[in-house]
Amino acid sequence: MPVAAPRPCSYPGCRQLATQAGRCDQHQREAWTKKPKATKRITGRRLQAMRAALFSRSPLCVHCDALGLVALATQRDHVIPLAEGGRDDETNEQGLCDACHEAKSLAEAIRGRRRSA
Repeated sequence: MPVAAPRPCSYPGCRQLATQAGRCDQHQREAWTKKPKATKRITGRRLQAMRAALFSRSPLCVHCDALGLVALATQRDHVIPLAEGGRDDETNEQGLCDACHEAKSLAEAIRGRRRSA
């Protein structure tokens, strides 16, 4: 089987040649592992029951409602993200519309990337 020609390592400032995965042997990326203190996520029927209870309690998007807009909540969202130490229970949930959920998730992802850099 043919082997690809070596290319420069993709690690910033490295001038070694890499034959696989874009990085030389010195700068291999660590395998992703779950954090030891990661919050356990609720799944399955219990999650579906929690979603139904949330949407019956507060059917409108919390962010849109604060702006005086009316939009149905379609996403169960964590007020404090699980990655930032939030709990996966009723005290840390809110209903958001798709647009607000997408904007909030993007902001959280950017914060997470800045934390890990």
